[in-house]
Amino acid sequence: MTRAIVVWEYGGPEQLRLEDIDTPAPGAGEVLVRHTGIGVNYIDTYCRRGLYPVALPAVIGDQATGVVEALGPGVADFAVGERVAYCSAGHAYCDARVIAVNKLVRLPDGVADDVVSASLVRGLTAEYLLFRLHPLAVGETIVVHAAAGGTGLIVTQWAKYLGATVIATVGSEAKFAVAREAGAAHVFRHDDPHLVTAVRELTGGRGVDVVYDSIGRDTFTASLDCLRPRGLMVAYGNASGKPEPFDVLGLAARGSLMLTRPRLNDFVATRAELDMAAARYFGALAEGVVTPHPVQHFALADAAAAHLHLEDRSTLTIPVLVP
Repeated sequence: MTRAIVVWEYGGPEQLRLEDIDTPAPGAGEVLVRHTGIGVNYIDTYCRRGLYPVALPAVIGDQATGVVEALGPGVADFAVGERVAYCSAGHAYCDARVIAVNKLVRLPDGVADDVVSASLVRGLTAEYLLFRLHPLAVGETIVVHAAAGGTGLIVTQWAKYLGATVIATVGSEAKFAVAREAGAAHVFRHDDPHLVTAVRELTGGRGVDVVYDSIGRDTFTASLDCLRPRGLMVAYGNASGKPEPFDVLGLAARGSLMLTRPRLNDFVATRAELDMAAARYFGALAEGVVTPHPVQHFALADAAAAHLHLEDRSTLTIPVLVP
């Protein structure tokens, strides 16, 4: 048996219930991992609310770190006692779980468990956004929404390092300094009614090359209006809710824009992709290219409080559940 947070009905944080569940022995190609830290991400809140439907009852959670405790038959790639991490695997809100080895990455020395458990999804998201979805080029100008948030901060830091000019948006003026310290050349509130005009002025009327939008409904139209002809709109999150239905002809009217709604799972779908993405992110951590927000620890039983903390956009620490 192991403790787990189970969702029986969609709704608010009160739906996160601590229960005892069975833990099977690892089968072929699987290991048993004892968690040391469990990340809390917006995708968890989407699953909790039903925005991303899951089969109920469900143990939600998308990333964690831990130690290999037992090996299934035929497993030779990992050893008992190794420090590991995973993401995009579900079922993370528990003390221990069985997981396929093709979902695991080794943690390098010098990288703390809680930093990875707090930021792995965010870091791998930034990696595919900047290196593989659209390989960011020196001299490009981009808009990064929620630049003081968990993912937006890493995207901003990394994009600056790669030679891009970052126009950032944040939720309040109190976060302006955070975005600037991360490398943003210009910072605005994402609800500024003059945002599009300001972006056009900063780019000499051209518009930006890419917009990275994790906010969703509240910023979707303005994001499109910030783009240059044939620019790319990356809608990768829904913090304010799902955007309203959109007439695809609006992309043509704005200059043959490109629109994508990517998922991390599709960019770490193979062992080679996962290892490459993780190595690139762990390297950026080790070299100080990116520095995620500080971690705030919550007991597993306090998962509801961790969700409230995450959804409070005034906070600048990342919640981690500690079994």
